[in-house]
Amino acid sequence: MKALLIVDGYNVIGAWKDAEKHGWTMDEARDRLQHLLMDYSGYSGEEIVLVFDGYQSDKRLTTEEKHGDLTLVFTKHGETADAYIERMVAQKPKYRQARVATNDGAEQAMVLGSGATRMTARELLRELKQMRKASFDEHASPRIMNRSSLASRLPKDVQEALERLRRGQ
Repeated sequence: MKALLIVDGYNVIGAWKDAEKHGWTMDEARDRLQHLLMDYSGYSGEEIVLVFDGYQSDKRLTTEEKHGDLTLVFTKHGETADAYIERMVAQKPKYRQARVATNDGAEQAMVLGSGATRMTARELLRELKQMRKASFDEHASPRIMNRSSLASRLPKDVQEALERLRRGQ
């Protein structure tokens, strides 16, 4: 069973300096966080649940959308993301490894008491940034092949004959 990462979405967006610096709208910040976490789930192999408050919305039901290993959750009217996360952590199997990303102190204490680990929003953002940098660095560095080409294994006279053919001589 995959490890689980549960993210308090608005809490993370509130701690995200890039969102403020670039003046992203709340919709744009939500979308960017969702895409970052989708990339991260592929890199880390974790199942991720991104939870947003529907506390002040008029939604009658909690909505859950599956996007690969990321589940996007909007809680129903009157339910906080904290309450949803606390219930989810309490219901997870004891053997399942889980982490919760939030800055809420009371929620962090509850998470620790339920057998999960906690991380702050800034720790999560730092981890996401490091993952993206490592991924870019890996793809940017040229790979050196330690094998010889087929041509280098041919006798010199055959190499020269092939070269003449290639040049049309």
